[in-house]
Amino acid sequence: MTSRACFKRLALLFCAGFSSSVLAHNPMCECKAIDAEQIQCTGGFSDGSGAPGVTLDVIGYDETILVPGKLGADSTLTFKKPNAEFYVLFDAGPGHVVEIDQADIEAP
Repeated sequence: MTSRACFKRLALLFCAGFSSSVLAHNPMCECKAIDAEQIQCTGGFSDGSGAPGVTLDVIGYDETILVPGKLGADSTLTFKKPNAEFYVLFDAGPGHVVEIDQADIEAP
């Protein structure tokens, strides 16, 4: 095989590998206040798949975990609103993380 043919083959393999990462699904998470005391978060991916079992922690601004959790079979987690300032961390692994600040959570 000539070096030119070898280069073309390597370029094709590189492009094929790159195109699969373009099709990757992105994490999505939404949190809404159910009432003054409860918040419900729903997680999933841009391809429409759910995220049961994915870690969803409620974290204080001092980085302490206020409510450790995992999404249920329906890809949701409902928790009592903390008294301290907080954010929600949806963590489906490297490159699949979403943070939602308390200020961005919809009121009931």
